[in-house]
Amino acid sequence: MTEAQDGLRGWTAARKAISAGLRFTSLRLRLVVVFGLVALTAAVSASGIAYWLNREAVLTRTQDAVLRDFQQEMQNRASALPVHATQDELQHTAGQMANSSQRFSVLLVSTGEDGSTVTGNSDLDSFTLEDVPASLRKAVNKEQPVSSGSSGNKSAYHLYWQRIVEDDEPYLVAGTKVIGGGPTGYMLKSLEPEAKDLNSLAWSLGIATGLALIGSALLAQAAATTVLKPVHRLGIAARRLGEGKLDTRLRVSGTDELADLSRTFNRTAESLEKRVADMSARDEASRRFVADMSHELRTPLTAITAVTEVLEEELDAETGSVDPMIEPAVRLVVSETRRLNDLVENLMEVTRFDAGTARLVQDDVDIADQITACMDARAWLDAVELDAERGITARLDPRRLDVILANLIGNALKHGGSPVHVGVRMEDEDLVIEVKDNGPGIPEDVLPHVFDRFYKASASRPRSEGSGLGLSIALENAHIHGGEITAANSPKGGAVFTLRLPQGAAEPDEEPGDDAERDANGTEGKAE
Repeated sequence: MTEAQDGLRGWTAARKAISAGLRFTSLRLRLVVVFGLVALTAAVSASGIAYWLNREAVLTRTQDAVLRDFQQEMQNRASALPVHATQDELQHTAGQMANSSQRFSVLLVSTGEDGSTVTGNSDLDSFTLEDVPASLRKAVNKEQPVSSGSSGNKSAYHLYWQRIVEDDEPYLVAGTKVIGGGPTGYMLKSLEPEAKDLNSLAWSLGIATGLALIGSALLAQAAATTVLKPVHRLGIAARRLGEGKLDTRLRVSGTDELADLSRTFNRTAESLEKRVADMSARDEASRRFVADMSHELRTPLTAITAVTEVLEEELDAETGSVDPMIEPAVRLVVSETRRLNDLVENLMEVTRFDAGTARLVQDDVDIADQITACMDARAWLDAVELDAERGITARLDPRRLDVILANLIGNALKHGGSPVHVGVRMEDEDLVIEVKDNGPGIPEDVLPHVFDRFYKASASRPRSEGSGLGLSIALENAHIHGGEITAANSPKGGAVFTLRLPQGAAEPDEEPGDDAERDANGTEGKAE
């Protein structure tokens, strides 16, 4: 099932990545923000261009009308004044000029007979020369060279204008001299009505921009829902697939990229389901074969074991009825028969774990007594140092704990060397048993594989005693208790196996069932 598990883990990782992306990167929010920024940029650009074009159009239209009227008034009225006009004449003419259709203020400036400057305005001295920018006055009074020709300059003086702002109010100021001699005229026109119109336009464009932004956000929300709904369905499907529901499929509609992604998902899920089904069938067949083989071997092994026990008794008898020439062969048969019997028992134990039929038969166990009994049954008392306080109890399966201890201590004695130290302590309400030997330790490249089935550290000893299932069975027995076994090397030398079990077993008590038939024999796995 390794490939199937890898596939399921891959889909689980993909599902987590999709969920994390939707949760932390806020794709919906990003779509709304992008839509909003695009709409805001477009609306602001369009509004800015529209405002600028309308502003120029309004101001240019007003400016051209005022300047045209002012120039016409200068030609019709100011040109009729004498060269040295009096203040009253200037005042009267300025008033007449101001009554034009454009309603602007007029200031007329002339030179008196004594050379003094005489002024007259239409607004009772409210519009004076100080209100006219110096640069404008300089340009108006500057005499230009006159040239002949169709494109030449036919007048020494021209009309000049300038926009100014005084007291936060915009004005148009213009000035010119009468052609052929006469007073200089200046005009002042308030642009406040146009400014109000432009402000109203700006507010309208701002409101339109805001509405466009809100509309784009709503549109982005709708688009995000349309786009993210298939992604959300894909995330749910990936999660279901990661949970082992391999029949999960997506409904496909359309021909866009999301539809292609859904089709790819369905094809992948279908392929994964077929592969997992095939591997499950092969795995089930393998487990059934091992179980059937183990059961079938037990019957002839029982008879063979009985015969070997009789032969062993004959070897140990004082009568010496066994021929000394065949005694080594008899002892080999006895040893290999025991080894084969242990292998069959271990295989049956493994098949129970794989099939999920292994159950706990719990009891309140005194740990020190249990370890002592395990070592006494195997004549290990002289080779093992026990450091365990009396009175430490835990609720667990005593037979399975015996299997774990037998494998860990036996492995330490065989591969590590005496004395083996067994320590017991309580840590964070867990029972911790450490088995430490005085050997060379476990090679670093072997450590990750010590609990693998049929793994032997030395490839040159494939026929060595032990099946390579002992530590694997010990680990499975720890798992069924809700515990764990770890292997490491001690800094002072030697290997250390640490068994950690909760004080209460992971599963409730059940009837012994199939496990009861092993109580008489026990299971002593060996590790290589």
